[in-house]
Amino acid sequence: MSQQKKQYDMHWLTGQFFDPGKESRYRNSIKARVRFESRLALLLVAAVFAMFGITDYNLLGLTHEFYLLLTMRIAVVSSCIVLAFVIGHWGGYSRNTWLHGLSLWVLATGIILIVPLRPESILTQITAVVVAIMAFYLLIPNLLTVAALASLYLSVGFLASAIIYAGISPTDALSLALLLIMANIVGYCALLRIEFLQRKQFALLQDERDQNSDLLKEIKHRKSLELQLRMVAERDALTGLDSRSHFMKRAEALLQRAQLEKTPFCLFMIDVDHFKRINDTWGHTRGDLILTKIAEVCEQSLRPKDVIGRFGGEEFVVGLPHTSPSDAQAVAERLNANVEALSLTDELSELRLSVTIGIAAAHAEDDDLDALITRADNMLYEGKRGGRNRVVMYR
Repeated sequence: MSQQKKQYDMHWLTGQFFDPGKESRYRNSIKARVRFESRLALLLVAAVFAMFGITDYNLLGLTHEFYLLLTMRIAVVSSCIVLAFVIGHWGGYSRNTWLHGLSLWVLATGIILIVPLRPESILTQITAVVVAIMAFYLLIPNLLTVAALASLYLSVGFLASAIIYAGISPTDALSLALLLIMANIVGYCALLRIEFLQRKQFALLQDERDQNSDLLKEIKHRKSLELQLRMVAERDALTGLDSRSHFMKRAEALLQRAQLEKTPFCLFMIDVDHFKRINDTWGHTRGDLILTKIAEVCEQSLRPKDVIGRFGGEEFVVGLPHTSPSDAQAVAERLNANVEALSLTDELSELRLSVTIGIAAAHAEDDDLDALITRADNMLYEGKRGGRNRVVMYR
């Protein structure tokens, strides 16, 4: 039998899970219900057991036998009430199985003691014992093994008392034994079926919860992957700025809104001066570091509502909504100065960085983003031809 199958199989005699861990989880899951039902059943049984004291009085009167029966009934009823209280607070099959079984043994002992105290009522007691056996199996919550042992103790003890104190004939004893065996078989099979059904239901619920948990983990994992993919698609891996495609999407939306609201919109094209020479002299690793530093300076020089992306290589592009050409030029001059002030360490400490910035402003309602980029790019190259490290605006 495989381990997977064993975890969900149950013992054919006890109805319990083969897997101890699963059996323990099942018992813990029904602990609250078992406490409530056990307490209720014990109080009910105690009340019924006490009421038979009226029958004792009617049959025996205030005799020595009546007082003995009354004492026994008070002891049993008191024990049931105490056990109902204790089980209600500390009961449960997971640890205190013996506590639930104790109530059955107390009741069984009380029923057996009625025979020597009232032997003439043996026929009435037989009915009571059969009812008690069924109650042990079906009314008072207990494990099947506990209920079976207590019922066996009650059956054997009652049969022995009937032979010894009531003096029943061998034939009657055999008939009584068969009746008690039949009652035990019916009660045992009924409780076994209930144990199977309850544990199968628990196993199915656990499977469903495990599957739901796995599904939630899978959904969480997929969302994480989607977020990572979105980050890869939206962010430039080196600088952390918007990727070209993501910038175009955001800037296009800002431009359309500016045209709809008739507010100014400007665009920068930024190029790092002499970047090829930097790569050739200090290598691409140092070149990547410089691009990262410049990207940080650019981002810090802009406003939160501005958008910036890496356009490609050493070029960056910036969209500035609600910005007039004069304000855009002021922002570009500040950005240019901040790049010039950037200090590097190690062998790059002597390197002085600069950028050239081309600016274009949206003038007509039919201006599109590509047209703005083209105009800003033309201004960028005009600035590079004019000596670099400068800001040039489209006029």
